[in-house]
Amino acid sequence: MKKIIIAIDGYSSCGKSSFAKAIAAKLGYIFIDTGAMYRGVTLWAIRHGMVTGSHIDEARLVEALPSIDISFAYNESRKAGDLILCGENVEDRIRSIEVSDAVSRVSAIAAVRARLVAMQQAMGRGKGIVMDGRDIGTTVFPDAELKIFMTASVDVRAKRRYKELVAKGEKVTLDDVRRNVAERDRIDETRAESPLRRAADALLLDNSDMTIDEQMDWIDSILRRLLE
Repeated sequence: MKKIIIAIDGYSSCGKSSFAKAIAAKLGYIFIDTGAMYRGVTLWAIRHGMVTGSHIDEARLVEALPSIDISFAYNESRKAGDLILCGENVEDRIRSIEVSDAVSRVSAIAAVRARLVAMQQAMGRGKGIVMDGRDIGTTVFPDAELKIFMTASVDVRAKRRYKELVAKGEKVTLDDVRRNVAERDRIDETRAESPLRRAADALLLDNSDMTIDEQMDWIDSILRRLLE
């Protein structure tokens, strides 16, 4: 079968990564979580004192970008790549509420997006990848053979994210998580650089009331048509 690029965009906490990972496993493709890359840059900025409350020292961060090394290492237990930041596995640390609170603002910085988009495009040159994020089908791979835009209600997404954080021992409230999800939506939709939007040729998937198995059933015939 021919290899293609599958671009999955959508709102935070709507299950993009789980869906993308399942598709990659089904096809034997490489799964790339671009959101983790932006979280990695955000964690680096936090650690170096560039994030203070709602303020980000953009000039210092942009100057430091060439020194921020990001890669992935395959994790057999997760069947996906863990994010490696400057040689350190930070997969768990990038999922904290502290990083979640700042990542959309860091992601809105044009120079950050330009650097990571270039890295992502290099990763996909050989095709056979499933990449999820906010601007994959609109900016990173506008010519991707399959584009999917995922969404779910704010309440559903907040509950999903809350359960994930509590399971990891984070001390958060559902109201805090809901505010975070809603604020990230606002920033992602209104940023000047590659705002979150559905590509004109992207298939819409609202998974508010769907399990991952139901989502895979939904995409199965689509994949067969494209690949055979």
